[in-house]
Amino acid sequence: MRATYNRPDGVRHMMGAYDLATDRLYGHVVTKKDQRVGNWAAANNVELAYTPTYSSWLNRIEAQFQGLRYFSLDGTDHGTHAEQASMIRRYIRWRNRHAHDLALAALVKRANVA
Repeated sequence: MRATYNRPDGVRHMMGAYDLATDRLYGHVVTKKDQRVGNWAAANNVELAYTPTYSSWLNRIEAQFQGLRYFSLDGTDHGTHAEQASMIRRYIRWRNRHAHDLALAALVKRANVA
């Protein structure tokens, strides 16, 4: 296995959104600043609500990330960023089709402290 501290291609960030009304998770993996999210929000009358980093429990999407970590990232060793991004996209599609899965619901419930 490769050492986790070796990141020759930089890091990636996932821009995520959680729709409370439809119980759907959305995500996009980016490597640099990306204006598409802000542009989409402005065009669709969506207000982006930022939460302080010291209060992540206020953000309802944090509990949804428990499932992402558990089902698609824990114990993995992706060889490329593309491979990892593909795994994240597959999880999001699966999660939206199985939003009422009992194992997923249990993970989210444990993480939902707010």
